[in-house]
Amino acid sequence: MTKLTVGPWLAAQKLPSKALARDRAAFLERTRQRQIQHEVAGLPLIGLGGSCGKPCFALPHTLTWTDANTLALEEIARDFDCFVEYGVYPHLKLQDGEQEVAAVQDWTTFAMVYLRPGYERAEELLVTLRDGLTPTTL
Repeated sequence: MTKLTVGPWLAAQKLPSKALARDRAAFLERTRQRQIQHEVAGLPLIGLGGSCGKPCFALPHTLTWTDANTLALEEIARDFDCFVEYGVYPHLKLQDGEQEVAAVQDWTTFAMVYLRPGYERAEELLVTLRDGLTPTTL
């Protein structure tokens, strides 16, 4: 599998220049792109991380962190040459260089995965997180 294929959608969301920061019409034009639905590996793209700017995908189930699923997450991380950093929610970071490639959030009524779009194995990681953190498999 490959990097994420939502680059043009991501680019359309971002402020193209500081000069347009107060331009309501330009803002409205950018938001029209949000009405175009995107999926990766069957999971809906639901937006961008507010602080990180990473695309966010909804998992098809809710998630409550337990000993079993955090151990499963650590195993997934190892398979992708990553480690888990436990902050407000878990982040997967590359062993080499500690670049964040994913985060899994459980605060809401559904679980979400934020992914670095340029990560070479992003789609594969998304599928693995979806399948490996399914409540019925833990």
